[in-house]
Amino acid sequence: MNVSAFIAKRVALNRQHSFSRFIIRLAIAATVISVAAMLLTVAFTNGFQYAISQKVFSFWGNIRVQRYEPDKVSIAEETPIQVNDTVLNLLHSNKNIKSIQAFGTKNAIVKGPESIEGVLLKGVEKSYDFSNVNTFLKSGRWINFPDTGYSNEINLSAYTANQLKLKVNDKVFVYFIQTDGSRRVRQMTVAGIFKTGIEDYDKLIAVCDLALIQRLNNWNKNEIGGYEIFVKDISKIDSVNNEMLRELPQEWNSRTIMDVYQNIFDWLNLQDKTIAIVIIIMTIVAILNLITCLLILALERTHMVGILKAIGARDSTVQRIFLYHGAIITVSGIMLGNIFGLLICWLQQKYGFITLPEESYFISKAIVKLEWWHVALINAGTFITCFLTLIIPTIIIRKMQPVKAIRFR
Repeated sequence: MNVSAFIAKRVALNRQHSFSRFIIRLAIAATVISVAAMLLTVAFTNGFQYAISQKVFSFWGNIRVQRYEPDKVSIAEETPIQVNDTVLNLLHSNKNIKSIQAFGTKNAIVKGPESIEGVLLKGVEKSYDFSNVNTFLKSGRWINFPDTGYSNEINLSAYTANQLKLKVNDKVFVYFIQTDGSRRVRQMTVAGIFKTGIEDYDKLIAVCDLALIQRLNNWNKNEIGGYEIFVKDISKIDSVNNEMLRELPQEWNSRTIMDVYQNIFDWLNLQDKTIAIVIIIMTIVAILNLITCLLILALERTHMVGILKAIGARDSTVQRIFLYHGAIITVSGIMLGNIFGLLICWLQQKYGFITLPEESYFISKAIVKLEWWHVALINAGTFITCFLTLIIPTIIIRKMQPVKAIRFR
């Protein structure tokens, strides 16, 4: 160990009840809080973005393929499109696509014992993979599909069921207004109740058999509203969508769910600014804290600096003492900050003690999502930034004159 490191270690780890010892502990504590705050911000914000996006993806897929209608809003009924073997072969041949599921929608009115609610019925086919939405099911089961005809079962959201005072196995009348103004009614059974936590879905969507939608719309068995596409790697959604746009027939269109529900994903993307703001603030706090700490320590150790210079120590040697000193404080703070921050993340993941109002945030508890490179980047960034900043107070130390330093009171 060189002389500078030895002296820095003795000064930093001294057991005397001095003011410098208090300042060192205060500096370490501030660094711990800064690092832990950055880790928790990244973990909770990424977890929040991931949880909400997964809810949207689970319910609607990653990409929607349907007839090209640029002026139609996302909640409107689709104009039917004929099942096309060329399109299906094109979709199945894409190695990045995991699954393809047909769907169709129709507006309806559900009548309960005392009130009515408007819903958008989402019709799905018998091969629909309900495993994507199993986490949303609160009671009952998903609809069953008969071998012939169509299912008379329906899945309602918890919001709609509560408004209509309905429960599993209750009978309801569902009214459909046709394009010619006529009215059709079906008695259906509530097979199950789901809750996504996303207000736009829970206040609007109900699930039924696609064959019922086809029957009500007078579609043939080969007419559908469109396809929901699930990709294997979410990071490739845009590239897969662009590829399909180039290859699909002219009357077909492909849109990512981020484009369909742009308001939700724009809101999620705003959370990235939260991460940036917190990291900047915490970095500034750590930097100012270390500069102040070293300036106070330099003043308290002025006699030591004067004596070291008087016995022949070079300015660079004295400067390195305080650089090592600052590095010890920074490393100690980073290590303890990691322990504290990761411990809270683990406790939240295991016990979920930090809860959120689901009606406002779409999730009932804070979700943790932290990658190893997030931790590495925060640690490396904090250390490098703080260490470079430590040069500022050591410039003052370098300019100290031995005689004046020894006489300093």
